[in-house]
Amino acid sequence: MPRISVNGLKVYYEIEGDGEPVVLIPGFAAGRWIWFKQTGDLARSFRVISFDPRGVSASDKPEGPQTISLLADDVGHLLQAIGVESAHVVGASFGGFVAQEFALKYPTMTRKLVLCCTSFGGPNHVVPAPETLLALASTKGLNGEERMRANLLLAFSPEYVRTQTAEVDEVVQLRAANEVPEHIYLSQWQAAMNFNAESRVEQIDRPTLVLSGDADVIVPVQNSRNLAAKIPGAELRIVAGGSHTFFIEQASEFNSLVGHFLSRGN
Repeated sequence: MPRISVNGLKVYYEIEGDGEPVVLIPGFAAGRWIWFKQTGDLARSFRVISFDPRGVSASDKPEGPQTISLLADDVGHLLQAIGVESAHVVGASFGGFVAQEFALKYPTMTRKLVLCCTSFGGPNHVVPAPETLLALASTKGLNGEERMRANLLLAFSPEYVRTQTAEVDEVVQLRAANEVPEHIYLSQWQAAMNFNAESRVEQIDRPTLVLSGDADVIVPVQNSRNLAAKIPGAELRIVAGGSHTFFIEQASEFNSLVGHFLSRGN
């Protein structure tokens, strides 16, 4: 397994394909596995870099607090360690926080930016229903299958969970194989709660695509509209019927939108 020293710890990463580099930043308490519908497809045109963030799956699990800034530094150090001077950056949800911070801290290392089902955070973040927030904040049964399946009902559309049982089982198995310690889960949760880039995202000067599903109950779609309005020149694309994990449910549409955006000249 390829592990490399990054910012004081060992990080697991994989590279697939050739072409312009694209780094995929996974969401809350997730590892590179969350992009299983993207890596192979995007690798037909790009050099796709995926990784397990600190504390997740095959990467080291250090004690101590995490911040979005620290996680953005990890991405920068990873790219430097593997000899990538700049890359397209794709981040989903919590990974979208990291992607925004990366673009702000490392503008010369950022080619284009894709922000999926995410927000600029802070007091003007549009929150989900209270019961959804409570379910995500709890660590009860954190790495158990019952918890995983319950949270899938939040992240995926009910129709998908009902009809795509084999793929739902695959997602559960992937999550089960990539355990997240409780202290890492709580540290990431605190980092998310403290993130606020609303006053800074107008400084992002990279071509940016903001993507969201209009049926997202975890990060409501209004967050993407607000984010796109703040980033100069940002494009907004809304996927009809898309849940929080629309990049899995509607992977073909997602991959097409992202691939087209990253490939075209601008």
